[in-house]
Amino acid sequence: MTTALLDIITGISGDMTIAALLDAGASFDYLKSECAKLNLSGYELKISKLKRSQIEATKFDVIIHEHQHSHRDLENIFKLIDESALSDYVKANSKRIFETIGKAEAKIHNVPFEKVHFHEVGAIDSIIDIVGACICLENIGVRRVLSTPVKLGKGLINTQHGVMPNPAPATLEILKDYPVELTNIDFELTTPTGAAIVKTLSEGVYDNSAFNNIKIKSIGFGSGTFDKKESPNLLRVMLCEIEEGTYSSKEKLVQVETNIDDMNPQIYPYVMQKLFDAGVLDVYYHDIIMKKGRPGILLSVLAGENILNKVMDIIYSETTTLGIRITHIDRHKVEREVKEVDSSLGKIKVKVIGKNSTVMLVPEFEECKRIAQSTGKPLNEIYNQLMRELNG
Repeated sequence: MTTALLDIITGISGDMTIAALLDAGASFDYLKSECAKLNLSGYELKISKLKRSQIEATKFDVIIHEHQHSHRDLENIFKLIDESALSDYVKANSKRIFETIGKAEAKIHNVPFEKVHFHEVGAIDSIIDIVGACICLENIGVRRVLSTPVKLGKGLINTQHGVMPNPAPATLEILKDYPVELTNIDFELTTPTGAAIVKTLSEGVYDNSAFNNIKIKSIGFGSGTFDKKESPNLLRVMLCEIEEGTYSSKEKLVQVETNIDDMNPQIYPYVMQKLFDAGVLDVYYHDIIMKKGRPGILLSVLAGENILNKVMDIIYSETTTLGIRITHIDRHKVEREVKEVDSSLGKIKVKVIGKNSTVMLVPEFEECKRIAQSTGKPLNEIYNQLMRELNG
């Protein structure tokens, strides 16, 4: 599986992402031909070579030949993408990146999501940066994106909204819950576009211990516009091949547990649902014998580290416990994705599970339940029929 590891040496922007991917092997001619499918005019794409700290890198630029109206809302940008002849992969991921930026802008400016107007990000060069990054990833067959922590600068920056603190409010909002590194560099190291590309497409920060057999196939360096004395203004992309069956993604999680012996048992299902609504990965409880021989319940919650405070707030406010145990753990999981396939019972969503170089398709339970309810057939019969059909 081809994985792109984004090594954010100094920072990241849309043009640096494209430049690094081109340097790693993406086709510039293909990028140009695909970008031409957008209903945009008055621009030219250019690549050049330069050196940063004696490292040769690619520089990517969008040259604007005429003044363009750069204020676009999300609906117009989506329409531009949807009406193009770009691939489904590029369309879907480009729109996801714009959604990430839109949600951040909506929160910052306190406006409804659908009312957000993009300024810098609505300009031709930013649209090309976002769509172009997805084009390059597809061109070189990237299936997974990981990164190092995102570098952020300090000071003040000039924007179309006026002078703002650095990092830009949108950049910080986008990168909430994503690992970052604050620096003393007085420059906008990471732009909202770069932050959105990482936050949307990356599965997180890569951990060497999560990789067993990894082969680096290609390395690309993308350069920013300005030279920085503190650090080379470069984004490095490493394209890696990971043998099937040797990789399982690794997550940093917390296990939160507490023993309870004085709570109405009718409350537990409510607490469980509230925890799931908060975004935890798993909740379970079972009978235990506590001190002095009293029967009790062990409540156990598995969650991402980023929502630990939210989990504790729920447990303390909704249960009678006076203390919580927290264990930081690693979790590995096999590769899986959900997709829609055709079956004799119509289109259904299935889990595609890769394990030990084999692939198995498992129908989603809710799909089986829906079909059973609409046909009147036993649920178990529907499930077994689909399992035979999908993996026969």
